[in-house]
Amino acid sequence: MPENEAWEYSLHIPNDPRAVTVSRRTLRLILTLHGLIRLVDVAELPAAELVSNAVRHTEGPAALRVRWSPPGTLRIGAWDADPQPPGPPLPFTGTGELENGRGLALVRACSALWGWQPSARFGDRGKYVWCELEAA
Repeated sequence: MPENEAWEYSLHIPNDPRAVTVSRRTLRLILTLHGLIRLVDVAELPAAELVSNAVRHTEGPAALRVRWSPPGTLRIGAWDADPQPPGPPLPFTGTGELENGRGLALVRACSALWGWQPSARFGDRGKYVWCELEAA
């Protein structure tokens, strides 16, 4: 599929820490098959953080969603069953005192835009946290 065609994938995952690795490898495969290998290294970190948050902070299933919109926007998102909004990204201090809580700060630093929205798709409550990467 050429880069000028839109596409979207969804990967439904159980609440399992191994889901982060599965999601990262699936994202790598999707981008490679679509000729977007140049985005793999940039996209893996925010995708892993979004899925990690979905699995770590909720008890239900989750989903990774990857969407390409021409001429060059890659949207990566994670859905989870918890309708509570994500906490604000914590600032980087450089002192290394925090082992947790920096995921959304990494997502914000790696992406052109990020956000979240409540979700009630198919009757399931929850939220969708996403980020956009520009492939310029």
